[in-house]
Amino acid sequence: MSWFERRTWQEPGWTPEDILAAKGDRTVSVVLPALDEERTVGDVVASVRPLVGSVVDELVVMDSGSTDATAETAEAAGARVVRREDVLPELPPVPGKGEVLWRSLAATSGDLVVFLDADLVDPDPAFVPSLLGPLVCAPGVHLVKGFYRRPLRLESSGGGRVTELLARPVLSALRPTLGGLVQPLGGEYAGTREFLESVPFAAGYGVEIGLLLDAEARYGLDGLAQVNLGVRKHRNRSLPQLGVMSRQILGTALDRCGVAAADAPFTQFVQVDEEWLPDVTNVRVADRPPMREVLARPRG
Repeated sequence: MSWFERRTWQEPGWTPEDILAAKGDRTVSVVLPALDEERTVGDVVASVRPLVGSVVDELVVMDSGSTDATAETAEAAGARVVRREDVLPELPPVPGKGEVLWRSLAATSGDLVVFLDADLVDPDPAFVPSLLGPLVCAPGVHLVKGFYRRPLRLESSGGGRVTELLARPVLSALRPTLGGLVQPLGGEYAGTREFLESVPFAAGYGVEIGLLLDAEARYGLDGLAQVNLGVRKHRNRSLPQLGVMSRQILGTALDRCGVAAADAPFTQFVQVDEEWLPDVTNVRVADRPPMREVLARPRG
């Protein structure tokens, strides 16, 4: 039986009661990284809130420097909001999704951690039980990725544009054993604290592919699992935004596979009054160290 057959749940049917019974004395933290998501974060929190006190032990929105009402909306919906600057305050924060996910490990205590993006539209309350299912029911699993259909205008496909044009080809070339992952970059996933605290976190959008490559290197393929979450709707980013995202993801993937890919400027081009002008973004690839090492250091 192939890994895909062993570790893929096409119709995850775990109920909250199933998860509660299977998790035993293990605790669960649900983390939503958020940056200016006032329009959607309340609904994502509300989809998880009924599970708090049973399946979920803590529900945290990690605010990544929002300038809108993200924090107030999340609190009103029932989440605890933590500002990234208030976690490990001796370390100045750097921009990026990976940074806030990394800091969330120091702000939470669950034995199992579920990450959900805060820009989801019509989030399904079954996301959390489905992602937890393999962690509590399948021995040896340390990272569970969600996969889904992602509608894009009139097109519907299994992966986003960066997944299909970058991530899947890169994994096929550099780590072909991971070719069975439907959504290697998906933002809905869950892992054991044992794993998450033991590996570095890429600071930006490379965080997901970095964790995937590290989990496979540490535990082998059977340390990974994936579950079908149905449909995931969220805002679609512009091509220039996806270009910067792709550069970060590529840098992290190359680094994990032994190819140096340092922080560097990334040049794109924009048209202004019929002239093409360079638009340079400084792309950060460097990792944050494993959280376990950071928490073990003497604190001044």
